[in-house]
Amino acid sequence: MSYTLLSATPSPYARKVRIALLEKGVPFTLRTEVPWHEATETRQHNPLEKLPVLIPEDGGEPVYESRFILEWLEHRHPTPRLLPEDPALAIEARRIEVVADGVCDAGVLLFFEEQRPEPSAPWMARQQRKLDGGVAWLARRIEAAGGGFLCGEFGLADIAAGAALGWLTVRRPNVRWGERYPVLSDWAARLEQRPSFAATRPVAQSITEAVV
Repeated sequence: MSYTLLSATPSPYARKVRIALLEKGVPFTLRTEVPWHEATETRQHNPLEKLPVLIPEDGGEPVYESRFILEWLEHRHPTPRLLPEDPALAIEARRIEVVADGVCDAGVLLFFEEQRPEPSAPWMARQQRKLDGGVAWLARRIEAAGGGFLCGEFGLADIAAGAALGWLTVRRPNVRWGERYPVLSDWAARLEQRPSFAATRPVAQSITEAVV
């Protein structure tokens, strides 16, 4: 089975899926999209017009929203596992993914607010608090893990946290999370040496149409 993955180059959500596909050895073709450009194909495959979208090449139903895609992949391509077999550790991995995605969600909301003619300072401060709080929480989890894999073995938790931190480096460099949390910085640097991470490093994307 092969797939097409609709992705935005800096997207941490799409990067999670790309890393999972590479780790599982599942073949896929990457197609880069800007979902709010008029020429986007995203709306043809996802009624919510959001990336990423995984399209089976056998004509099956497209799969969208990164958490659901990852869950779907665990069922369709279970080897190697990215969720721990131990239920408690699996729940912890999901918890870490929620926080990592929440950090990115807050960063995306900051980006959209910055496009407004008169951004709301209180709104932006609230999103920044969520972003900072999430990064601090991830740092504590990584310190508790001794700087190793978050749930004992490499898996979903590391993918989600690593993708979030990589995205912050590209899109929110003012956060300076690496300076504030050296253990987090060292952990992320080691993770980025992994082939699946090295092959999916985020880069800024050119947006030529208005973000509305």
